[in-house]
Amino acid sequence: MTALLIALGGALGSLARYGLSEALARTLGPAFPWGTLLVNVTGCLLIGAVAGGSWNDARLIESPAVRQFVMVGICGGYTTFSAFSLQTVGMLQAGDALRAGAYVAASLFTCLLATWAGYAAAAALAR
Repeated sequence: MTALLIALGGALGSLARYGLSEALARTLGPAFPWGTLLVNVTGCLLIGAVAGGSWNDARLIESPAVRQFVMVGICGGYTTFSAFSLQTVGMLQAGDALRAGAYVAASLFTCLLATWAGYAAAAALAR
């Protein structure tokens, strides 16, 4: 049953990633991978919130199945670190080291901040 929940979560996460990335590319253009950045930041926020709401004696999310469904399934299908890496390499190969560096810095900073914020918010709610 756990594997089925993870597979379902992965499918839902993948569809959400595709939809959000495509919508942002159509809206903002393909020059900068805003969709991948937003997906990674919101995925970090979600995984941080689930962790904060279920670890260290938190009682917001008690079900291991729910944690697996969201953290492994949805977040695993939704976040796009491999796409981030490929896009960064593409920018470097195109000779755009400044944009590649900005993308790496923005991704690292905002994803770490989002994970911390999600964790802190959920841990506070769980108390």
